[in-house]
Amino acid sequence: MLFDWHGTLVDTHDAMFSAMEEMLPQLEELGLVEHLLPEEACNNADDARLVRYIRIFRRLHPRILAERRVSRTDIFNAIFGDNREAKSIAHHAYNQCYRKYFGRVKPFQEGVYDYLRACRDLGIKLVVATNRNREFLDTELKTLEDGRWRELFDATVCADDVTHYKPDPEVLVSGAEKVGLKPGADIWYVGDGYTDMVTANNAGVTPIFYNGAHWEPQRIQGWFRKQDRPALIIESFEQLMDELAAFPEGTFQRPVDEVRPQAFPAPAPPEPRQEADWHPALAKLIRPEVILFDWHATLVDTLDAMYHAVDDMLPEFRELGLMERMLEPEDSKTPEDAKLVDYVRQFSQLHPKVRADRKISRTDIFEVLFGDDQDAKAIAHQAFNRHYRNHYGNVSAFEPRVSQMLDGLRRLGIQVGVITNRDREFFEHELAAVEGTGWQHLFDTEVCGDDTPLRKPHPDQLIFAAENLNYPVGPSVWYVGDSTTDIIAAKRAGMTGVFFNGALWDLPWLQNIFPGTHRHPHKPDVVVNDFSEFWALVLACEVGPP
Repeated sequence: MLFDWHGTLVDTHDAMFSAMEEMLPQLEELGLVEHLLPEEACNNADDARLVRYIRIFRRLHPRILAERRVSRTDIFNAIFGDNREAKSIAHHAYNQCYRKYFGRVKPFQEGVYDYLRACRDLGIKLVVATNRNREFLDTELKTLEDGRWRELFDATVCADDVTHYKPDPEVLVSGAEKVGLKPGADIWYVGDGYTDMVTANNAGVTPIFYNGAHWEPQRIQGWFRKQDRPALIIESFEQLMDELAAFPEGTFQRPVDEVRPQAFPAPAPPEPRQEADWHPALAKLIRPEVILFDWHATLVDTLDAMYHAVDDMLPEFRELGLMERMLEPEDSKTPEDAKLVDYVRQFSQLHPKVRADRKISRTDIFEVLFGDDQDAKAIAHQAFNRHYRNHYGNVSAFEPRVSQMLDGLRRLGIQVGVITNRDREFFEHELAAVEGTGWQHLFDTEVCGDDTPLRKPHPDQLIFAAENLNYPVGPSVWYVGDSTTDIIAAKRAGMTGVFFNGALWDLPWLQNIFPGTHRHPHKPDVVVNDFSEFWALVLACEVGPP
């Protein structure tokens, strides 16, 4: 019986996710961003969303972080596909980060040691076959429960013992050979991931899916092609013993009931993530006649250039006289905002977590730092523009089919515009560059940061766009944006505010940034997590209430 290590026998999630969150921001310097799979080439919709999220934010999808059920190997296989070279670079970078965290290891399920001990008493040879490097597995075996697990295994095979990582079958073939066997149906591979099952089938051994993470049956079924399906799905090691007990008497050296331990409970399911559900009754939303969109982090991704420019600009704050103009802690909207201001004041750079998250725009950063000080924000925007000239030009659609969605809105008779705090010199270049052919034909109006005296969160740009379209300001004009600044501007203009939650904030965080207090009253009318939700929302309003 071959076993995967992490997520099957042991829980090393704390170390694994810490290392992943440190490694993913390095994708650009590792040259791996261009090797991410196109979304249309992904195995399923979940993988496509993961690729999109990592491409844009260089972080794991929040649902993965909340559920803590996916392995590093499954992540790399999902985002790089069959590109062995890219996966090798990613695994190497991951290992460099993992050295800071490994050693945090515990049994995945209560009683795993006792169940493995029982399997040995039955005469079953036990092997660990893992994508872990040898230095990590040996240390974790030595650390885990004072090292008593080391006696359980007849052999161990690690990633650096073979040429290729799973799903290549080499690690399982090598594990079988180490105990004098050839791959066949009488060798089981027990693992917790999609990649484990593919590896087992590639090696010609029996794949056993350990669902200790409590994946829903329909999700498991959706992962596997017919040739990759597990032969058996178990929820706990107690069920594994049940399967062994079903074999005829005499199959093993001793009766299963004689050696099996007392029953231990299955692992507890993960805490559910509180998804952002801010959808009011559709009858409360007025059918849109005009839809205005934010540009950056709503319709397009320009995060790399934006954060490079912010990094270059912040060290100049002192000579620009902006340090003393930043808000005091008691004037910040949230404790997190106060921490951001304090960090910039002390170190003249963004907090590493803000840079890693990549979820806050330049405009929101300036709002957090300077509040209502328009002169300070004007100086900051001017400094940002100077540095942005060194980085801008790389622009891509935030999601696939955004241009088709914009074209579809116009076919419905809805006027479409774009509002951005970008200066026109940058916006026009990006508008012409996106998707190689440009999107100039998709908008009835465009308003940039330097087209009006005041930028968002003031409503001037939104009102100016409505005037350009000869349409009165009101709730039948929707403004779609990804930041608190966008929603404030929409509500101040008297428009319907649609929060585009492309960063996938959860519900508690949305309630934190939109508290609805007297001091911060502005809240979105609706929240959408992607443009498929937004399109459905528009169509529902087209039909109207029953």
